[in-house]
Amino acid sequence: MKKRAEHEAGYVLHTYPYKETSLVIELFTREFGRIAAVARGARRPRSALRGVLLAFQPLLVSWSGKGEVQTLMRAEWAGPYQPLTGLALLCGFYLNELLLKLLPRHDSHEQLFDAYAGTLQALHARAEASATLRAFEQALLRELGYAMTLDRDVESGQPIAAEQCYTYVVERGPVSGAPERETNGVELLGQTLLDMQSGDYSRALTQQQSKTLMRVLINHYLGTQVLHTRQLLRDLQAL
Repeated sequence: MKKRAEHEAGYVLHTYPYKETSLVIELFTREFGRIAAVARGARRPRSALRGVLLAFQPLLVSWSGKGEVQTLMRAEWAGPYQPLTGLALLCGFYLNELLLKLLPRHDSHEQLFDAYAGTLQALHARAEASATLRAFEQALLRELGYAMTLDRDVESGQPIAAEQCYTYVVERGPVSGAPERETNGVELLGQTLLDMQSGDYSRALTQQQSKTLMRVLINHYLGTQVLHTRQLLRDLQAL
């Protein structure tokens, strides 16, 4: 059956040319999740869509169609233009790549959409990048059904102790000490887990260990897929 949506909140995740004058757009929408749509004639100089379909800009979009790829009918800005620049821009591309590679199409995630919008606002306001990204990564895994256990030892059931060392085992959670039988885990301090639980990334060690942990977890769920923006950030930091 043919589908039609009117004035749906959404963001552009990615665009690429289609035929001579059109674009294929990957959209992240609040009610319908990630969808693909063709914006016919959007590359023409006088197209009304030409200056609207920008990444990180809140939009109201309308589309129709009956297949995997919809036809974009209209798009308009849903707020003032708030561009990302510098490191914030690279972080925004990283968010978009995560959504493109981990979020299935046509699967609504309203809370994740709100988290994404809030993360873009924080990046625009020059919030501390690592804390902002870690919070979004946790929200993404939670929405995909991979919620992290941060408050207790998954073997003993005991609350996390700040001064104790743990191994966070992929697809299980934190285990006290460094169990010899576990090979796919990340060693970290209990304080790091508690800080991640409360969203406090003020400690340097928490920033370092949480970054390592989230990288391992996201790589696990990506499988063979590669995050190009992550490699770009590494290259820039090495300059």
